[in-house]
Amino acid sequence: MQEVRDIVRPGLTVLFIGINPGVRSAETGHHFAGYSNRFWKLLHAAGLTPRQLKPEEDELLLSFGYGITNIVPRPTRAAAEITRDEYRQGRAALLEKISLLRPRVACFVGIGVYREYSGRKEVACGLQANAVVPGVTDFVVPNPSGLNRMPFAEQLGHFAALARLIG
Repeated sequence: MQEVRDIVRPGLTVLFIGINPGVRSAETGHHFAGYSNRFWKLLHAAGLTPRQLKPEEDELLLSFGYGITNIVPRPTRAAAEITRDEYRQGRAALLEKISLLRPRVACFVGIGVYREYSGRKEVACGLQANAVVPGVTDFVVPNPSGLNRMPFAEQLGHFAALARLIG
């Protein structure tokens, strides 16, 4: 398995933040590459990209003002394999990354990743009342993994809310 590198630069409109790369992403070196992952479909359906990108086109996100990173860089088959220490180290690294890059919106792809980052227990999808890094808006969308049983239309509603937020 290979490392899935960050796609980032300072001043992004949206920095998407996942928990960690899955096996398929580690095999291909591209974000959200799992066969049943709906991330790319949701971005397009919400109007965030003009067409549905393929995982191997993840670099193109920069041209739209978007980037991608993860709270934990180590690929796993399931998030349950991530250790408390990895989350602790990842939280510190992510806080530093967001503070340095200063995206307009830090969009957490899944409630679990935002819980790990913010330390908050009560988290719902959507705009978060108090951002962790002042001046950066925190927003949460549902995890697009095929394991998430939330209906596509409901997931799309949250991605569309992000699109409206960045206008």
